[in-house]
Amino acid sequence: MLKRVDRVQIAVADRAAAERVASGVFGAELLRRDDLKLLGAKRSTMQAGASIIELLEANGAGGIADFVARWSGGLYGAGFSVADLDQAARHFDKLGVRYAREAGQLYLDRGATLGINAVISQHHERAPVGAIKWIYEVTNPVSNWHEAAECYTRLFALDASKFSPIESKEFGYTGTLTLFDPPARLDRIEIAEITRSDLAMGRFHRKRGDSLYMFFVETDDVGAIEERLKARGGRFASSRPDAAGLAEMFIHPTAFLGVLIGVSRTEHAWTWSGDPERARRAAERLAAAR
Repeated sequence: MLKRVDRVQIAVADRAAAERVASGVFGAELLRRDDLKLLGAKRSTMQAGASIIELLEANGAGGIADFVARWSGGLYGAGFSVADLDQAARHFDKLGVRYAREAGQLYLDRGATLGINAVISQHHERAPVGAIKWIYEVTNPVSNWHEAAECYTRLFALDASKFSPIESKEFGYTGTLTLFDPPARLDRIEIAEITRSDLAMGRFHRKRGDSLYMFFVETDDVGAIEERLKARGGRFASSRPDAAGLAEMFIHPTAFLGVLIGVSRTEHAWTWSGDPERARRAAERLAAAR
């Protein structure tokens, strides 16, 4: 049912300042400003690559005010696109999943997911703008990845045979990638069961429980993002360059509205997503073009 990781929602204290950050780091462009009554928020909708970043500033009582009061802002929700929004609504109705509609979107009851504030939107193809291609992953640390995978398979009518197992001793988790449409795309929810509570993701999960941790974007030029961050004095950690340039980096939450963001070179994420040979071929093509 899901086509893309279509957007992320970020709770902020100052929309105008947040717009400047999204523009400065990713070259995001403002599409519109409006109000989102359901969450009690003023919203700035920005496009980065082919994806959407919604910046939500509290406008009275509501979900965003509560989130900012508790966590000082940061990554609030994740959005997924579908081919037919009404069909998706009927699917949720059959499952008995509660949701609310506003401005052409479905907001799922948080109890339906493992700690993700999920919003479902009608799919639209967009010509990329700015310095990235798109958002392709949101990360959901959980207590039990098997239960989470079963939940999302049913909730979003996913094909579990397309999922790709993951494990990281470096970051302390095990789990699966719920790939929506491989091999065409990398879009997925990363379900990460914590194995090391002393590491960063484990500490986050210990504090917030099953929740939304970070998101990943893909770009043709990781180095260009690095230069943008350097110009802004933003914190980041980059991999060692190879013949094709930088393969990946992590943007520190202090550099982007309290959100940890992973940045991957085009096709590089296939390295840990079930097709490392595809990632190798892509790196060779990029190296030959340099």
